[in-house]
Formats: sequence, C-alpha cells, structure tokens
Amino acid sequence: MTRRLFIFDEPDRFLAGAIGQPGSRAFYLQARQGKAVITVGLEKTQVGALAQRIAELLMAVGEAPTTSAGSDAGDPSVEPMVEVFRVGVLALGWDPDSASLLVEARPINEDGDYPEVADEEPDGPDLLRVRLTAAHAGRFATSAAALVQAGRPACPFCGEPLDPSGHFCVRMNGHPN
Repeated sequence: MTRRLFIFDEPDRFLAGAIGQPGSRAFYLQARQGKAVITVGLEKTQVGALAQRIAELLMAVGEAPTTSAGSDAGDPSVEPMVEVFRVGVLALGWDPDSASLLVEARPINEDGDYPEVADEEPDGPDLLRVRLTAAHAGRFATSAAALVQAGRPACPFCGEPLDPSGHFCVRMNGHPN
C-alpha cells in the first residue's frame, strides 16, 4: 500500500475535538495549513494521554503550558470531516533548535504492529506529523484536557463514568448508582 505523509510544519490550527453526546462521542485530531486539512480518529484516552504528555514535556523543557487567548478549541472543525485513518500510536518529540514540539500519529497495521519506517520509504503506514510552537502546544494541551473532562461525570464511588440512567457500580456491590 502506498504510504501517505501529512506534514504540517506551520499549521494554522491543530485541535482535538469530539462529535456526539457524552458517552457516545467520537474523538478526532484535525490539522490545517492553508487549504490542506486532515482529520484522524482516536480514542478519548489517547486525547487525554496526549494532553498530559504534552504538558509534561513542556514543563520538562522549561515551557509552561499556557491558557492564553488564541486557542483553537473555540474554532469549529472544518467540515465535512473525513477520517483519514484511526490512530494506533502517538509520539512526541522536542526540537530544541526551533523550540517546537512534534506530534506524530500513525495507524496500527493489520498485524497489530507499529513499524518504524523512514519518511523516504514509499510503503508503510500513513503518518501525520505536526510541528507546534511551545505556546500552541500548551494551548492544545489545555483545550484537549478540557475536552476530555467535559464528558460524563465520574461516579463518586468507583470513578467510572455515570450514564444518565446510572451504572453498575462495583464498589456499591453491584447496586446501580
């Protein structure tokens, strides 16, 4: 299969979003640079982990995550959204020369592997690579964490998400909460 590389070195936007009601939301990442737009699907836990890891990386390199204006979170997604691939693995990197953060997303292959393939290779898994300034990365981390928290409230006993009709709580010995 011919490999597709989606490289956004100076994105106009990079955001995490969700479609649907809490409890049945579909999560995505969307990058835009000029007229080029890509949307990839991922799990809520991946969005949360990405937000947390970006914030930790920024702190480690001395760049505090920011909540200042300019976040992409309030921007509507570009429609129609077509999921190019489902994210299997996310990777982060810091480029000290440009003081920028790299986010890479790749799908999982049919064998359940995450093969490392050089950019020049014509075959292999698709790749989304986005380079963010420290400020943009901090805003992304803040808004992505807020997106994850905006879901269903947690059960005070077991921490699992509550449905409007309640849930089967293991801490309450199986009684609905």
